[in-house]
This record gives sequence, structure tokens and C-alpha cells, in this order.
Amino acid sequence: MSTASASARPPRCLPPVFPNLLVVLAVVLAAAPVSAGPAPPAGPCALPLPELYERVSPAVVSVISASINPYGDSANQIERHAASGVIVDAAGLILTNSHVVFGQQLVTVTLDDGTALPARIVGADPVFDIAFLKVLPPAGGTLPVARLGDSDSLRVGDEVYAIGNPFGLEQTLTRGIVSAVNRVLPGATWNLKEPLIQTDAAINPGNSGGPLVNRCGDVVGLTTAILPDAQSIGFAIPVSLVNAVGPGLLENGRVIRPWLGVQGELVSPALRELLRAPLADGLLVEVIEPGSPAARAGVRGGDLDLVIGGQPLLVGGEVIMAIDGMPVGTAPALAAALSRLHVGGRAVLTLSRDDKTRALDLLIGERPASRSELSESRLDVPASGVSQPSAGGSRFVPGGRQAF
Repeated sequence: MSTASASARPPRCLPPVFPNLLVVLAVVLAAAPVSAGPAPPAGPCALPLPELYERVSPAVVSVISASINPYGDSANQIERHAASGVIVDAAGLILTNSHVVFGQQLVTVTLDDGTALPARIVGADPVFDIAFLKVLPPAGGTLPVARLGDSDSLRVGDEVYAIGNPFGLEQTLTRGIVSAVNRVLPGATWNLKEPLIQTDAAINPGNSGGPLVNRCGDVVGLTTAILPDAQSIGFAIPVSLVNAVGPGLLENGRVIRPWLGVQGELVSPALRELLRAPLADGLLVEVIEPGSPAARAGVRGGDLDLVIGGQPLLVGGEVIMAIDGMPVGTAPALAAALSRLHVGGRAVLTLSRDDKTRALDLLIGERPASRSELSESRLDVPASGVSQPSAGGSRFVPGGRQAF
């Protein structure tokens, strides 16, 4: 704008008719009923934020995990990381992220009052990044418990709060809103397409496994990931997913998923046009995982490496046209076919290659955890103190391929 020589505009004067009009409007508004607007929340949802924090934060714990790196020097062979968790049962059941504890040799939980307790991993699922720990309550004491809420009722714009230990700063509260629900990040493979809660509440390394709570103080999510090089874009696992996989985790120690060992790309009209090949509708098989049911049955993967639009693609493999007679030419159709499979059962794949069709009968195996789903991108930090976050933060695999 201009300098000091510019004069300020004087207030605009109303013409003489306006005062009379204002008097009339005042009389009309006084006579009209006034809308009270939305009623303020009642009950526990009306608690001031400090009281809400005081009610929930005692159930939030610090989780320290330790493992041995055989390739480190003698001074740095033991790697320790600090993250967060939340007590969900007074018997000592703690909810956290799988990437915080999976494969760790030692796990210690520090309660809100400073009591440190050894923890046992009850179950961990690297795919959905959910884990349960168990501690023995202190003698003569009781453990505070956070209440699990209803993530399905969340709406964009709802207030949410993250409580955790970012960079080792214990019991930190950050505030934000629900930015999106049912968010599936681009590049997620089929078996990683979990619907996430997106929030602008500050989530940092060390928040992993901490609760995301609503205005009533109920846990609606489990903070899990951030996008690298982004601001105010964090993600939480909805508690509805925790409720869905929790019983299996607690009973079996893992989530049991069917597995064929196939990775590939759905054949689209654009792909068919680019390759100028008579591809059938279905999934173009690129990679067959070694030792998988598909490998043992002889399914053929790609043998020619191409780059299309900057994306690598292996072509020359078979196309899976159907599973147990169900066409799999679209993502919803593939998901529907895969949902019918179970470990120990059998599946018949209808395959096409070079205008020839064949059927293969496979014994369905149990899906192992892949390396990319373990602990490559943490939101936890070295327990020795504050450090810069890694370049990671999202647990999702680049590319749009299907894997099952």
C-alpha cells in the first residue's frame, strides 16, 4: 500500500433517510422471534477443554521399545524408540500402533504417574498398524481407562484432539478438526486400503499409537501417520477398524488373511491402448511372490520391464480373468472375489495369455507381513531425546498396484 502521504478515508456518513429506516428495522427485529442457534452440547461433551484433558490424559501412556541392530557399532547396537499408547481396559490392556512394537525385543510402558512397567505384546497387525500390549496393574492400584467411541459418526469439521508424547514431550495435547473421513491414500495397494481419519491436529514423531479423541473425550482414532513435506495433514486409524480386528488380534495374536502371492495391475482401456495388445479384462500379473500359492501353482508373472508415464510396469504375464468364477475386471469386483477367500481353502483362477485360457486350482495360504509394512516409517522418536523426524511418515506403498 502507499506511504504516509496517503490520507485515511473518513467514516461514511449515512444519508438522512437511513436513521428512520434503522428505527423501523429495530422495531421489527425486536418483535421477531430470535433463533437460539444450535444448542450447546450437554453432559460430558460440554466439559471445558482443560477438564476433558484431565479426564483422558491419565490413560495415555508412553511406550518405549528396544531392539538390537546387529550391524551397528558397539555403542549403538541397541535402538530405543519412544511412542504413545492408551489404556483401554483396567486389567492392563493398552492400544498402540504395530510399527511401535512389532518385532521389538523389549517393550516398556510408562504410566501418567511415572510408573514404568514391562509390557507384553498380545497381538500386532502390521497391515492396519494396530497392536495390543498387556501390563500388570500396580499392586494395590487401578489403571485409568479411556473409553472407545464411535468413529462412524464423525463428520468433517468435528473437533478432535490428539494426546501423546511428540518428540518425547509427554502428555501433549493438540487441537484440530476432522479434515476428511474414509480417506484412502493414493498409492495404497488393495490390502492396505484402510479408511483413515484425516485431521489437522498436530501429529508429530512420538504421537504414534496415541488417542485421537472427540469433544466427549471418547477415543475415535489412533494416530498413525503423516504425509512427508506437508503441514497439518495427519491420519488416524478409526476406532471402528480397531473394533473389527481387535477380537482376532486378542485371540490369535495376529489378523489372519488369505494370500495368493500375486501383484499386478488391473487392465484398463488406457493400458490396453498403450500396449496395443489383446489383453483380457482382469488383473495383469506382474510379480509372483516366491514361495506363494501362486508360485507353487505356476502362475506366470511379467517378463518385460516398461516405464509408462513414469511408472514401471512388468508386462508379459498372465491375466487373472476370474476367481472361483467371479470376474475381477474392476476394483470392486476384485475386492468382492477376494472377500470370499479363506486360509486353508481352495481357489480356482481363470487365466488368459496370448489368447489362450486355462484354469488353475490353488491352496490358499496365510498372508505374511511384507517388509514395507513393518517399521520403515515411524512416527516415534529415539528415546534418547528429541531428533528430527525421518522423511517417512506414511506407511503406504507407492503405485496403484493390487497385491493379494
